[in-house]
Amino acid sequence: MTDRYSRQQLFKQIGIEGQEKIRSKHVLIVGAGALGSACAEALVRAGIGKLTIIDRDYVEWSNLQRQQLYTEKDANDQLPKAIAAKKHLKQMNSEVEIEAFVMEARADNLEKLLVNTDIIIDGTDNFDIRFILNDLSNKYNIPWIYGSCVGSYGATYTVIPGKTPCLNCILKKIPAGGATCDTAGIISPAVQIVSAYQVTEAFKILVEDFSTVRNTFLTFDVWSNQYYSIKIDKIKTESCPSCGMDQSYPYLTYENQTKAEVVCGRNTVQIRPAKMIEYNFDQLENSLKVYGPVTKNPYLISCQLQDYRMVIFTDGRVFIHGTNNIERAKNLYYRLLG
Repeated sequence: MTDRYSRQQLFKQIGIEGQEKIRSKHVLIVGAGALGSACAEALVRAGIGKLTIIDRDYVEWSNLQRQQLYTEKDANDQLPKAIAAKKHLKQMNSEVEIEAFVMEARADNLEKLLVNTDIIIDGTDNFDIRFILNDLSNKYNIPWIYGSCVGSYGATYTVIPGKTPCLNCILKKIPAGGATCDTAGIISPAVQIVSAYQVTEAFKILVEDFSTVRNTFLTFDVWSNQYYSIKIDKIKTESCPSCGMDQSYPYLTYENQTKAEVVCGRNTVQIRPAKMIEYNFDQLENSLKVYGPVTKNPYLISCQLQDYRMVIFTDGRVFIHGTNNIERAKNLYYRLLG
């Protein structure tokens, strides 16, 4: 096994010294879907010292088209992604210490996993969690690498606390009503491109070559042959509550987190975003109608799914009828509404 990393060490920007740094570092990956599993495999094969994975979901057949770490048996067994990931990753590199947690990513439980963490990698599917990661990154001075993809589109950005604009500087508030893989689909090349950029940025940080970390917000559409690398260094503001002069980390507080509760006696879960969301019902109708009949009026839009009914109100509240299970309802919410 002495030459396991020989080709990586021949790359002069890493070398033997860089390989030793990689071996001594700890990466936290939040979300073990398409991006998270691709990043996890690359880092484990590269010899990362410790990898922690957190994911709330289990492997389904629709995952296998793009989530390269999983097998048909995992889908048949409905194995939690974090557990399946750890099992396969251990077979790739038994030297790596791997921790796997089957749970929802929240501010309180993520905070406990940040001890001695060197990088946070975003493998999530919603901006609620990304803004929490952004605040945790700045609070504990841990770099994090944003990544997203849908259809043939992808985007990635690296946040270095104290140096770069943070996600809150860039987006100001949580985006609403964007396309998701469940509404717009996704092709695997978009996943591979984003994860390749994420892992490359992670390598630079792990070997402490911060001068080469990309300082642009990168987006692409691999199908339309479009590529943009947007300079955003001037976006950083001193008034930003996440990374500015008076940091309050707003997305770590309870009042700024999406909440869910069972509606008494109705077999329904209500999900309420932290801030009012104004949906475009015409656009939302087009994205939801692939799942079932959609009706709407000036006050709400309703989609009849196979086993559930989703009702979205003008203020952003959502009813998931047909379940009292909050986790199942939130999973549907994020999959269909982003």
